[in-house]
Amino acid sequence: MNILSFDTCFDACSVAGGRGLRSLSPAISFAFEPMQKGHPERLLPLIEAVMSETGLAFAALDRIAVTFGPGTFTGTRICVSAARALALATGAEIVSVSSLKLMAMSPLIPAAPTRRVAVATDARRGEVYLEVFDRHTLASVVAARRATIDEAVSLIGREPIVIAGSGGDSLAQAARQQGVEAIAILPDLLPDALDVLFAAAELPVSVSMRPLYLRPPDAKPPAPSPFVGAGA
Repeated sequence: MNILSFDTCFDACSVAGGRGLRSLSPAISFAFEPMQKGHPERLLPLIEAVMSETGLAFAALDRIAVTFGPGTFTGTRICVSAARALALATGAEIVSVSSLKLMAMSPLIPAAPTRRVAVATDARRGEVYLEVFDRHTLASVVAARRATIDEAVSLIGREPIVIAGSGGDSLAQAARQQGVEAIAILPDLLPDALDVLFAAAELPVSVSMRPLYLRPPDAKPPAPSPFVGAGA
């Protein structure tokens, strides 16, 4: 199976490509660049480089695996829009995961005895983007959402839990004050498209995919001028 995966939801742009992933001699290439802005300018060059290094033609793609949010407004929009455009041009199927689930799939998260693992990223304004997963199956037990720290504490439950991501420290601290055994890890964790490349072959096809923004864009259109339409 030939698969292209990419993510631009947070402070990185990552791309991975695999040719013949179910064969005895697969070819794999990947790229990961931390960045706070510039995702639209870097995504397509990275895709082209990965496809070239893998020896994979766009017409040969079977699947495109992407994240649909949450994340920054621009990053999430770019990721979903690029996937739709490439799928339309190539005929490839789209499979998708939340950006938080992609983070939960990271091999950097160590094995632990807890039944659940949470990913919490700093959403600013005293809030986090949160998703909670079954530790062994990575099935989502609390769907991705934006929540205040207090709301997030109630959502993660009372059982011992590991929390990864930039919002993990604040959430774990608040949870411990409520008597929950919470451990914060990997505050610099970001989604990496390589982590979904092999799993993408088994994911269900996304018939329709919409960006999960969770927060409106910070930029606001200018207010209409009081002089527009006024008589001379």
